[in-house]
Amino acid sequence: MERYSVASSNIASIGYDADVETLEIEFLNGSIYQYFNVPQNMYDKIKQAGSKGRFLNTYIKNAYPFSRVG
Repeated sequence: MERYSVASSNIASIGYDADVETLEIEFLNGSIYQYFNVPQNMYDKIKQAGSKGRFLNTYIKNAYPFSRVG
């Protein structure tokens, strides 16, 4: 999955696969997580969020199933 770099104190890059509604987050420590069943509008919102980490913690982490992939 292709990710793009973001300005964040905790997140290095973000990617999204619309076909399977999977959000991929790479953290600055090198770990990579995939969040499943994430709708396109949530991906659009995290891209626009002033604080990507706060958005992730508030709206994504406890709302969608995930798996560490790296």
